[in-house]
Amino acid sequence: MEAYMYILKCGEGKFYVGSTKNLKRRIEEHQLGIGANFTKKNRPISLVYFETFPRIDLAFEREHQLKKWSQAKKLALINGNKELLKKLSKGS
Repeated sequence: MEAYMYILKCGEGKFYVGSTKNLKRRIEEHQLGIGANFTKKNRPISLVYFETFPRIDLAFEREHQLKKWSQAKKLALINGNKELLKKLSKGS
Protein backbone atom coordinates (compact mmCIF):
# COMPACT_ATOMS: atom_id res chain seq x y z
CA MET A 1 0.00 0.00 0.00
CA GLU A 2 1.30 3.43 -0.92
CA ALA A 3 1.92 6.14 1.63
CA TYR A 4 2.27 9.88 1.27
CA MET A 5 4.16 12.79 2.75
CA TYR A 6 2.27 15.98 2.07
CA ILE A 7 2.44 19.72 2.58
CA LEU A 8 -0.64 21.86 3.12
CA LYS A 9 -0.76 25.61 2.80
CA CYS A 10 -2.82 26.89 5.69
CA GLY A 11 -4.29 30.21 6.71
CA GLU A 12 -1.81 33.10 6.90
CA GLY A 13 0.50 31.26 4.47
CA LYS A 14 1.81 28.77 7.03
CA PHE A 15 2.72 25.24 5.98
CA TYR A 16 1.70 21.96 7.62
CA VAL A 17 3.66 18.77 6.87
CA GLY A 18 2.11 15.35 7.44
CA SER A 19 2.08 11.74 6.31
CA THR A 20 -0.73 9.28 5.66
CA LYS A 21 -1.77 6.10 3.89
CA ASN A 22 -4.90 7.74 2.45
CA LEU A 23 -4.19 11.22 1.11
CA LYS A 24 -7.72 12.03 -0.06
CA ARG A 25 -9.30 11.08 3.27
CA ARG A 26 -6.64 12.92 5.28
CA ILE A 27 -7.10 16.15 3.30
CA GLU A 28 -10.86 15.91 3.89
CA GLU A 29 -10.22 15.44 7.62
CA HIS A 30 -8.00 18.52 7.72
CA GLN A 31 -10.63 20.56 5.88
CA LEU A 32 -13.22 19.48 8.44
CA GLY A 33 -10.90 20.39 11.33
CA ILE A 34 -10.42 16.77 12.41
CA GLY A 35 -7.13 15.32 13.59
CA ALA A 36 -4.56 18.09 13.76
CA ASN A 37 -4.87 21.13 16.01
CA PHE A 38 -2.62 23.18 13.72
CA THR A 39 -4.86 22.81 10.66
CA LYS A 40 -7.98 23.16 12.81
CA LYS A 41 -6.74 26.59 13.94
CA ASN A 42 -5.18 27.65 10.61
CA ARG A 43 -7.83 27.02 7.99
CA PRO A 44 -8.50 27.22 5.10
CA ILE A 45 -6.06 24.62 3.84
CA SER A 46 -4.98 23.46 0.39
CA LEU A 47 -2.68 20.66 -0.75
CA VAL A 48 0.41 22.20 -2.35
CA TYR A 49 2.84 19.26 -2.51
CA PHE A 50 3.10 15.53 -1.93
CA GLU A 51 5.52 12.63 -2.41
CA THR A 52 4.62 8.95 -2.70
CA PHE A 53 6.40 6.18 -0.79
CA PRO A 54 6.07 2.38 -0.76
CA ARG A 55 5.70 2.30 3.04
CA ILE A 56 4.30 4.62 5.71
CA ASP A 57 7.52 4.57 7.76
CA LEU A 58 9.40 6.12 4.84
CA ALA A 59 6.76 8.83 4.43
CA PHE A 60 6.93 9.48 8.18
CA GLU A 61 10.74 9.84 8.03
CA ARG A 62 10.43 12.34 5.17
CA GLU A 63 7.74 14.24 7.10
CA HIS A 64 10.07 14.63 10.07
CA GLN A 65 12.92 15.75 7.81
CA LEU A 66 10.77 18.50 6.27
CA LYS A 67 9.39 19.65 9.63
CA LYS A 68 12.93 20.82 10.45
CA TRP A 69 13.14 22.90 7.27
CA SER A 70 12.62 26.65 7.08
CA GLN A 71 9.58 28.17 5.40
CA ALA A 72 11.82 29.29 2.52
CA LYS A 73 13.22 25.81 1.98
CA LYS A 74 9.74 24.25 1.97
CA LEU A 75 8.60 26.87 -0.54
CA ALA A 76 11.57 26.10 -2.81
CA LEU A 77 10.61 22.40 -2.73
CA ILE A 78 6.95 23.18 -3.44
CA ASN A 79 7.90 25.42 -6.36
CA GLY A 80 10.38 22.90 -7.76
CA ASN A 81 13.21 25.42 -7.48
CA LYS A 82 16.13 22.99 -7.24
CA GLU A 83 18.83 25.67 -7.36
CA LEU A 84 17.36 27.61 -4.46
CA LEU A 85 16.77 24.36 -2.56
CA LYS A 86 20.47 23.46 -2.97
CA LYS A 87 21.52 26.94 -1.85
CA LEU A 88 19.28 26.83 1.23
CA SER A 89 20.47 23.29 2.05
CA LYS A 90 24.10 24.40 2.09
CA GLY A 91 23.25 27.08 4.63
CA SER A 92 21.63 24.64 7.08
